Amino acid sequence: MRKYWLPCSSIYAIFASFLLPPFIVCLSNEDIQLNSQLISINQHVPKVNSHKIFEIEIHGILLWASLGFLMPAGILTIRLSNTEECSRTKLKILFYVHGTLQVVSVLLATAGAVLSIKSFENTFNNNHQRIGLALYVAIYVQLLMGFRRPKRGSKGRSVWYFFHWLLGTTICLAGIINTYTGLNAYHERTSKPISLWTIIFTAQISFMGFFYLFQDKWEYIQKQGAILENNETMTPQVEIVVPQSGEQKMIMRTESGRKSNALGTFFSRSNVLNKLLQQT
Repeated sequence: MRKYWLPCSSIYAIFASFLLPPFIVCLSNEDIQLNSQLISINQHVPKVNSHKIFEIEIHGILLWASLGFLMPAGILTIRLSNTEECSRTKLKILFYVHGTLQVVSVLLATAGAVLSIKSFENTFNNNHQRIGLALYVAIYVQLLMGFRRPKRGSKGRSVWYFFHWLLGTTICLAGIINTYTGLNAYHERTSKPISLWTIIFTAQISFMGFFYLFQDKWEYIQKQGAILENNETMTPQVEIVVPQSGEQKMIMRTESGRKSNALGTFFSRSNVLNKLLQQT
């Protein structure tokens, strides 16, 4: 009986003919499934053309100028009227500048809202659209409150001022936050870089925030310099004259020009009263 020996290459070829076809079929099925998933994902992602990108950029510029710049600038303007040297004429000028900035801000926000309603998919499935809708309502409420303000000195003026200040501050903070969410949404839709715009907007808001805090301390800083130069002229004294027997008078001097808290004022007045009671 003869024995037939097959070479090793023939054995490998026979082994591969039995094992490789199922493996190749599995790979081809996985490739087909992966390609079908990619096709379905591409079909659901909306294609953004150059015209749509231009509309998104115009919408962002309008809302940046409105809620990100003009409205905070209006708040900084009206805060300038809180200084002591603000005259009546200067107060009127600051008031009209404040009102003009706020009205222009509302007009720009309205243009941005009309553009978004006309050109974008308003599904409100993200935070940017939800915050934007709330801001549109809030700015019109604030505008109506500005035109329906009570006269100064009237009964409801304090309540109106509190809610006007609270709503205006909330709108500014929400507008700044929504500007950042809008930049992120722009990057997700267009894949364009936003690092430069984020840095510019952050620098602008930081400068406005510093100026906002600096307004409260500027007058106090000026008084500190004046006190160091001439302490006597900046701290006037009040004379309390106490009549004595034999037509003699006792004079007590107290400082009233410096800033003090309620406890300091209470204790200083108590010392004066104690001295008066001891003398009488």
